[in-house]
Amino acid sequence: MLNRRTVLTTSAAGALVAALPAAAQNRKDAMVLGMTLEPTGLDPTVSAAASISEVTLYSIYETLTKIQPDGRVVPLLAESWDVSPDLKTYTFRLRKDVKFHNGEPFNAQTVKFAFERAGGEKSTNKDKRTFANLGVQVVDDYTVVLLNKEIDPDLPFALGQATAIVVEPKSVDTNAAKPVGTGPYQLESYNKGSALWLRKWAAYRNPAAAKLSRIGFRFISDPAAQAASLLAGDVDAFPRIATRVVAQFKGNPQFQTILAGSRAKTILAFNHRRGPLKDVRVRRAILAAIDRKTVIEGAADGFGTPIGSHYVPGAPGYVDTTGINPFDLEKAKKLMAESGIKMPIELTMTLPPPPYARQGGEVITAQLAKIGINVKTQNVEWAQWLSGTYGGGFNFDLSIVSHVEPFDLNNYAKPEYYWGYDSKEYRALYDKLMATGNLAERNKLLGDAQRLLATDAANGFLYQPQFPTIAKKNVKGLWTSLPIFANDLGALSWG
Repeated sequence: MLNRRTVLTTSAAGALVAALPAAAQNRKDAMVLGMTLEPTGLDPTVSAAASISEVTLYSIYETLTKIQPDGRVVPLLAESWDVSPDLKTYTFRLRKDVKFHNGEPFNAQTVKFAFERAGGEKSTNKDKRTFANLGVQVVDDYTVVLLNKEIDPDLPFALGQATAIVVEPKSVDTNAAKPVGTGPYQLESYNKGSALWLRKWAAYRNPAAAKLSRIGFRFISDPAAQAASLLAGDVDAFPRIATRVVAQFKGNPQFQTILAGSRAKTILAFNHRRGPLKDVRVRRAILAAIDRKTVIEGAADGFGTPIGSHYVPGAPGYVDTTGINPFDLEKAKKLMAESGIKMPIELTMTLPPPPYARQGGEVITAQLAKIGINVKTQNVEWAQWLSGTYGGGFNFDLSIVSHVEPFDLNNYAKPEYYWGYDSKEYRALYDKLMATGNLAERNKLLGDAQRLLATDAANGFLYQPQFPTIAKKNVKGLWTSLPIFANDLGALSWG
């Protein structure tokens, strides 16, 4: 007997089969990956969505450096580099055998163009500050010098992220729909709302860099449909699959499960521009009302570690700040009373599509009700979240989202950022951090920054997520750790 969920799941799987090209259903030299969120475009230099880099980084576009699963940084478009003793001057020697998909040459001038565009006045690059601080000098066609106004030992790592792709000047206005890069794959087709296909670029400098001729992406947000797509054979691997479906694949010899650590931070974002959230006592009360362990179970099925600030265990200079705002319901009620704000408080929580956000919203709504904060949840699509919550609309009180960038404490030094945290003390501390080269002193300042964010209750810091991947047993080359959000498509193969 079929219940309603079985019918829905079977229908979803059938729809996936119908939508796949015939060649994909009988593939030997192709692979299909599942993704929870669909990219809002295909240019990671203009939008902050991590889903863009999941499709394009190291596949369509390339960077001077490449980040390995273990966090090491290796050459990619650069053959090598030197760093000055003061950590402010980087000299990159570039590859000479590179060209763009449209036939244009890659050289030091294109690097200069790409980085100056990323740091320019009109840039919407989420790492604009990094590039705005770089002076780019062309020594010759294949040597470029970067002069950094700040001390940033992690610059080679930053230059391996999607925001640092080297773009071809003639293509920048159309890259979001028709991407042009130097990578081993090109866009073949894109059926929005359904699937995207990449094909191997025959003119790539190293034919062995891509083992598969075609790679497809299916965009499936519903957890039941994600599981169905794997079980039906329509998706071969599903990185960062919904945590609630993982248990049903345990013990199934046809599949492998990979649990990948990350530098991501799942937070309850506060809009500091909104009424009661301007009051630090209210923000601290919210944190005191949240039982992080319950949130991790409800939102991520236990796949997470509690955090107390916008930093995670394993990162350089990490300090444990979970004791600054621990779960304490009586303290939360006392802080609300001290605020003098008329109760109850009515707030809106805007939630993007990922299951961790929707499920976490239910848990936190119930917890905040216990201290007189009534939360109305508003579910929106990813594009709506990016425009209305993140991208300048700031039309929210609360939101739940995972920030996946490894080094993003700089966002708290930007009052114009979507959560609107405005602290002169923090900005001065961050500026001091970026002017300090001594490792021990940098780590001390990193600890001070974490403690200040926790004390200010700058956001509701929840947990460091652990991301599961489910894949067919013979899929090879999947990342087992996630220093950044990317799919290294060139490494994928059938075993």
